[in-house]
Amino acid sequence: MSYERQNHGGGNRRRRKEPDYDYHDRRQEVLFETPEQKLRTAIIKLGEVDAVEELPRVARHIREQTPVVVPAISEGFRIGVTEQPYKIPYYAALLRLLHDPPPLAEDTEGPSFGKQILEDFWKGFQAFLDKLAWREARLCIHFFAHLTIAKVISAESLISLLQSFTTVLDEFGVSYGRAKKAALCAAEGLMIGGSILKSSSASSVTEIISAIQAYNDTVSSSKWLVQSTMNLRSENSSLENADELLDTALTVLHALDSSDFADSWTSFPQPYSDYADLDPTTSTPFHLPSVLVPPEIIELDGLSTDAGEDAQVKKEEWPEYFQRLFDTTVTPDPTTLSGYSVRSALLDIIDIFEVNRKECVRLLMEYPKWTLPGTFKPKPGAPIKPEEEASGRNWQLESTIIETILGAFFVLPETAHKSIYYISLITELCKLSPSTVGPAVGKSIRRLYNSLADGLDVDVARRFAEWFAVHMSNFGFQWVWKEWIPDLSLTLQHPKRAFMRRAIEFEIRLSYHDRILKTLPPVMQEEDAYVIAVQTPGPDFEYEEPTSPHHDAAQSVLNLLRGRSKADEVIAHLDSLKNTIESSDGSVNVDAIVRSIAVQSLLNIGARSFSHLLNAIERYLPLLRSLASGGIAGTSAGGSAEAKGDILTAAAAFWKRNKQMVNIVFDKLMQYQIVDPTDVVAWTFTNAAGDGHLSGTGPLSLSAFEWDLLKGALDKANGRVMIARRKVAALRKEEDDNRAKAKARGGVDVSSMEVDGDAKPEDDSPAVESPALVTALKAFASLTREQKAALSRTLDGFVSCLAPSPSDLNPNPHASIVITEKAWHNRANWSGDEWNTWETWGWYRQFCRAYSPYLRNYATTLGTVSFAKIESSSDPAAQLLRRTWNIAAGQES
Repeated sequence: MSYERQNHGGGNRRRRKEPDYDYHDRRQEVLFETPEQKLRTAIIKLGEVDAVEELPRVARHIREQTPVVVPAISEGFRIGVTEQPYKIPYYAALLRLLHDPPPLAEDTEGPSFGKQILEDFWKGFQAFLDKLAWREARLCIHFFAHLTIAKVISAESLISLLQSFTTVLDEFGVSYGRAKKAALCAAEGLMIGGSILKSSSASSVTEIISAIQAYNDTVSSSKWLVQSTMNLRSENSSLENADELLDTALTVLHALDSSDFADSWTSFPQPYSDYADLDPTTSTPFHLPSVLVPPEIIELDGLSTDAGEDAQVKKEEWPEYFQRLFDTTVTPDPTTLSGYSVRSALLDIIDIFEVNRKECVRLLMEYPKWTLPGTFKPKPGAPIKPEEEASGRNWQLESTIIETILGAFFVLPETAHKSIYYISLITELCKLSPSTVGPAVGKSIRRLYNSLADGLDVDVARRFAEWFAVHMSNFGFQWVWKEWIPDLSLTLQHPKRAFMRRAIEFEIRLSYHDRILKTLPPVMQEEDAYVIAVQTPGPDFEYEEPTSPHHDAAQSVLNLLRGRSKADEVIAHLDSLKNTIESSDGSVNVDAIVRSIAVQSLLNIGARSFSHLLNAIERYLPLLRSLASGGIAGTSAGGSAEAKGDILTAAAAFWKRNKQMVNIVFDKLMQYQIVDPTDVVAWTFTNAAGDGHLSGTGPLSLSAFEWDLLKGALDKANGRVMIARRKVAALRKEEDDNRAKAKARGGVDVSSMEVDGDAKPEDDSPAVESPALVTALKAFASLTREQKAALSRTLDGFVSCLAPSPSDLNPNPHASIVITEKAWHNRANWSGDEWNTWETWGWYRQFCRAYSPYLRNYATTLGTVSFAKIESSSDPAAQLLRRTWNIAAGQES
């Protein structure tokens, strides 16, 4: 990472005709550094060539500074430890050198130089803790643990520090995110310094491990819901190709404890181990002060829901499962100390350098420089040293990096960073070293593809298809598609075939239909292969052909729209069309036909581009609102819902060859409040036929397309509530501030007080809310009802899809079958309906875990209403539905 940049700017200066003196003055400002800044930079840049050789020189350079500014040195350590964690052992070694009294020093009284730095460093750590900056606090604990091994910090004080973090696990109602971060701080500090800590107090070490284990045992159910491999049959079965972060940390701790932390000496670089022991007469260990981890900051805005809980959304409330792609001979085993430390270090680099992906990629590829010899295989052609050959590790660096990035990318229910960041990291890695990273990427794609039919979570599969398409777009869409030709014999709804269709659909969005078609083998280009659509994605105007029914009526509407007629004129024309169609054919649904003609004609006007679409919608908003309200067709109270459904049906029919546009148009209709999110949810479940259904007559089931529609509707409803809440909070704060200012201006005036007069009592009447606040509160209440309705309708839809009930018009006979152990082992013989049902179960799980913070706010009413008809059912599907809901709603740990 570069901490200083020199901008010569000669060409720009000449083009801008800037005076030379101004340029030179600015250049001197950039290049000039104070001695303190140079010292800090020297600490940060430690190890750019050879860290071990640089340590004595940097230590000597620090000691030679007069006067020595401890805060500047401490700041350099803080930046290095928290932003370059792979250097932590070497920073510990540097501080160990500074902890010794200087040679030939005449005055040895007072604290040592290293102790002064540690005292100031501790202030920074306390600041991180006060702000609940968990990553920075955890990395500081790594630093303290290494210093404990180096005898700079006392073991007793480090034990006390780690115990302060395990105390968090006993807090009443502690959130999983807070508990997990606190547990990792204690666990990773124990992994590094456990050998010293156990010899100091074995009982304390056991207590720390037991506290983490006890908490981890209380959240076993929630782990089942976020496993990257979807398991509908047993909640307690372990996964071979994925592991949970806290589980692996505990596995490592138990193994270390049983061996008295012997592996701690051989899993981390310890450059300070070669230094002579500290002289106890001149250098006493530093005792870390006692701390108390601050409580969580909960912002209450006074806007509660029917459940009486705060509606703020809290993220990171789920365990983290990391997908594993390779065996332990290729990539590290995270259940071992070496494997856990490697993955943790790589994840920290990925997290810290999110602001600069190119720098992140460079550091990832240089990571072996900071590990023990033999951790990774040497570069091709490089000599193998004896200690590297004897290490017994020799993992593949590129495969390890790709596995770590994809593991973070596939964390459920959502990633820590945007998806494009992880995708771009892999792209930059391939550009940096195509000959070594390319094969690792290819192997990863094949491993993931083969796991699709082995229970890979549906949302992970969707992200996989997205990454595959974007990655192919960056490298000419070149893939060995012929390897997957045998899978065309699988049923159309099989996960592998579904992946092919989705990946190709994403590729077409990033390029052109004809170009992607040419990259496929001839057999995959055939129409009956159902890999790629024969026609180019585009509009499909139902009334385009002269032979189409109602062609003339549609053309008359199109002419009005093209002529930019006023909305009132178009509405009047549609009313006349209604009468015409009724007289010609009384057996059809005239209302639906008129709405379809109007909507498809309007979309046809806006089909050329996004700007055309938005202009058309905005110009004819009165027309769309009239259609949605039933003003043209139908005036009953229930006609509005039917009218909105007809509008959505017409839009979906117009863009049936381009699913992305269906999603976009639905979003715009919600944005302009033509339809509500609940209408989109209801339409989605009414028309859900699952992936690959050609007839649309199968049982209700959801594919990735329907899930995108649901997600768009729910996100719209939730987003509106969040915006309304912020507006109310801002208005309330403004009113409170104005009221406080008015009260301050109207304070008691002593000169005007009457001696004999009676004191006037203060006005205790409630303050009158402003019209703006009253309006905002009404809007918030309305949007909250809309949010609850959308969530409730979604839950009802999943119950109807997955819980067989006599009251359902189209019950799914496979809902109970596909979740059994016997059926899963027989999945090679599954029909398309069974695979669609399995995918629907996956999207139900994703709905519950992704929207868990919102569902918990309405847990009391939503669950009662939606599960009323299956409350007493003994059917396995009904029980699994309820069980999943209980975990997501926080009603079961």
